Amino acid sequence: MELLQILDKVQNLSLALPVFQRGYVWKREQVRKLFSSLYHRNPVGSLLVWETPAAGAEVKGGAGVADGNLRLLLDGQQRITSAYGVIRGEAPAFFDGDAKAFTGLRFQVDDERFEFYQPTKMADDPLWVDVSKLMRKGMGGYIAKMARLDAESTESRLERLNRLHEITKIDIHIDEITGSERTTDEVVEIFNVVNSGGTKLSKGDLALAKICAGWPEARTRMKTHLSTWEKAGYDFNLDWLLRCLNTVLTGKAEFRHLDAQPPARIEEGLKRATTAVDSTLNLIAGQLGLDHHRVLFGRYAIPVMARYFDRHPSSPGTTDSDRLLFWYLQAAMWGRFSGSTETVLDRDLEALEESIASGNLDPLLERMRLWRGRLRVEPAHFEGWSLGARFYPVLYLLTRMGGARDFCSGLELKAGMLGAAAKLEVHHIFPKARLYERGYKRPETNSLANFCFLTSKCNKMISARLPEDYFRKVAVKGSLESQWIPEDEHLWRIENYREFLEERRRLLAEETNRRLADLLHGDTRWIEEPAPAAQPAAAPVLGGITSEEEERTLLDLCAWVAGKGLSPGVLSFDFSDPGTGEQKAVFDLAWPEGIQAGLTRPVAVLLDESDELLRFANDAGYRFFTSVPAFRRYVETEILGGGAPAREDAPQAGEGG
Repeated sequence: MELLQILDKVQNLSLALPVFQRGYVWKREQVRKLFSSLYHRNPVGSLLVWETPAAGAEVKGGAGVADGNLRLLLDGQQRITSAYGVIRGEAPAFFDGDAKAFTGLRFQVDDERFEFYQPTKMADDPLWVDVSKLMRKGMGGYIAKMARLDAESTESRLERLNRLHEITKIDIHIDEITGSERTTDEVVEIFNVVNSGGTKLSKGDLALAKICAGWPEARTRMKTHLSTWEKAGYDFNLDWLLRCLNTVLTGKAEFRHLDAQPPARIEEGLKRATTAVDSTLNLIAGQLGLDHHRVLFGRYAIPVMARYFDRHPSSPGTTDSDRLLFWYLQAAMWGRFSGSTETVLDRDLEALEESIASGNLDPLLERMRLWRGRLRVEPAHFEGWSLGARFYPVLYLLTRMGGARDFCSGLELKAGMLGAAAKLEVHHIFPKARLYERGYKRPETNSLANFCFLTSKCNKMISARLPEDYFRKVAVKGSLESQWIPEDEHLWRIENYREFLEERRRLLAEETNRRLADLLHGDTRWIEEPAPAAQPAAAPVLGGITSEEEERTLLDLCAWVAGKGLSPGVLSFDFSDPGTGEQKAVFDLAWPEGIQAGLTRPVAVLLDESDELLRFANDAGYRFFTSVPAFRRYVETEILGGGAPAREDAPQAGEGG
């Protein structure tokens, strides 16, 4: 079918978008490449549509034709929306996105290239043709204009403009799914199998689409709440918020329980859920100091806590809220939700209902103890390393809860300290460079027990000095003890570094257990169970971000990926055993379901990591990149440029740069 005919069907609503489709996500670079491909008559892929009776069909942006059959666009939304937006000069009825992505496209007649409008470069230059204007008004206005410029070049220029104008006559192949008996779930599954350019639809996507069919503003309202939390320093997504809505409204984890909820109840449930989440975040931030996304671990425990707050008409007492925080910390420290999230959530929600009915949280805490065993922290738990270790947030928590003080000023370290020099930074107690000189490897150098938090000013003042020097000359009285630094000066010498780590781990574990006991208000049976029989030492956790500089590099990369209209990935991805929740590795930056979820292999960026971690990532099925430029080339050529098949089934080794 010719492209023009397809656009006509979009305009008269006989080709529409099903409600389960996401919004428009393409950026200008993708639109530019599409029109370049159309102009040069390169393949742009086929479309997939579902032919279904129009009566009762749920579509975006309109009701479709009054009778007969309706075609729903399953694969090709981004391409057709872009083509419609440029060729018709306006967005289609089903549009949901940023129209700037296809507004202002220009064509350079001599160079045959497409770019978006830049006033200083294109203003008053007739060789930069407005593509939308050409497509809407035709060739007539350009014949005399081109002749006035250069008579000898007129013919070739008009040929190029005509070639551009006639892209609407290009045939686009359409694959159709037919059969009135098809269910939405079946079609979504087909969509996920054949979709060649988008992101795989999840259970949450389908649930949200069904909600939007009855309450069109739902997605926008939810995004508003996510934006509010983002401004406060938290990074959540729609799927997570929908999970909170579900647990608050139904007390269940599976999204299917939302199907029977009427729109008014969904709207009411969202208000209740966001209020309950706010209460939960305020409690975690206020009592534990975990007040931004980098240290907020165990975030899938929050839907359970939100359910608890929603079920209490008034704020719970201090004892109950503290015991709930104890449960939260246990869930986060041991990776309670690293495996089958829905299954575990349902079990904990059942225990929560028992707790609410009994008037105390014992059933919820007992469920945790039966799953984990002993709920006491041991020094070995601080053997992790890097900013991605499970106990990194615990170290931050201790700093905030325990009144830790800056070495140089003696001021208590709090979030939001005024001035750039007062910003909290991670400090290596024994400098990395000096440890590397002595032959220590990355895991030991970047051990959690070698981390503390200081103001930026103090961190710079200390620089690469050794503890035996700056502890005596810089540290204000009492500041070392407040940061759980061993008092034995013998351990401050670099030749005794391993002994220092061992003693500081003991001090950190002791302080953690004291804080946990405080949350239990004397009911310490949960952490005073007899120690289990000696177990073989767990294998060390591989990988992780080791400095704030490396973290900034990865955050910049996330922003670059997001700017391309793709998911930004997961920083410090916790690769865990799905059965036990045990942390096995930390990938610097990862897309565990692929950049195009379900269509491409899992991908990771692993900077300055060991060969052992690279082998682990490869064995786990990840395609990995050891440099930022190599990863960017992959995104540009294979994800955005179509340089490789959309589905990558064959094993591939990692790539350097």
